[in-house]
Amino acid sequence: MTTLGPAQRNVSMMFQSYALFPHMDVLENVGYGLRMSGVAKDVTRQRAQEALRNVGLVDFDTRLPSELSGGQQQRVALARALVLEPAVLLFDEPLSNPDARLRREMREEIRTLQQRLQLTVAYVTHDQSEALAVSDQIIVMDQGKHRPGGTPQQLYETPASAFVAGFMGEAMLFPATSEPDGSVRLGPLRITPRQPVPAGAVQVAVRPEAWHLVPAGQGVAARLAKRAYLGSNYEYTFDTALGAIFVVSPELGRVLDIGSEVGLELAGHGVSVVQAR
Repeated sequence: MTTLGPAQRNVSMMFQSYALFPHMDVLENVGYGLRMSGVAKDVTRQRAQEALRNVGLVDFDTRLPSELSGGQQQRVALARALVLEPAVLLFDEPLSNPDARLRREMREEIRTLQQRLQLTVAYVTHDQSEALAVSDQIIVMDQGKHRPGGTPQQLYETPASAFVAGFMGEAMLFPATSEPDGSVRLGPLRITPRQPVPAGAVQVAVRPEAWHLVPAGQGVAARLAKRAYLGSNYEYTFDTALGAIFVVSPELGRVLDIGSEVGLELAGHGVSVVQAR
């Protein structure tokens, strides 16, 4: 990387801003790297058109970037990065601009292309769901330092630290106590950790979807303070003796009124025990 000129490096990058050349049409933008690498004109055109087909932009050859939507510009930038068939492909938050539906479609497309072309990809994102969807391995950075990483499932289900637990999936952290019998006490609840935890002070990371609503008098006593309807679920914020608890509930047929009193219990998933800070 450091001893070769840009045209000789077998690496491509897709920038967050797309960085398309405004005076070049789509085909010229996609073929730019090939031309700079000395590839013949007819081969450059053929490979650029093939790259555009791979991202669903057939018959867009002569359009300028200003004539494209944001999603189409993003696909051009992706095609330009892929056409070089690099050994390593770098993505700098490539899906930070499109709307939610286009982000989902594009991340699925990136994942499909990566697997089909067997590319090594380094993908930077602040979107946790995006990281979980496109990755084989995730590295979590905290103020420039590498925190314990792993597969998406490992980071979500069994995070190695309180920071990773809080960063991946909006987990809330609660102070708890690890008992000599191996269980963990969180208020009135008892939790069986997946791995042995030394007796003493610990923290329990709980995902919003791990809470179950039960009748008042069971589990953790809770009073509803806030409610939001998101179409596929409700988001609730409860006041409890453990502090404010954020809950995502798929029970659309059950709507709680502000001030309602219920109990909260934990499911067998989305709960992990980490060492106290």
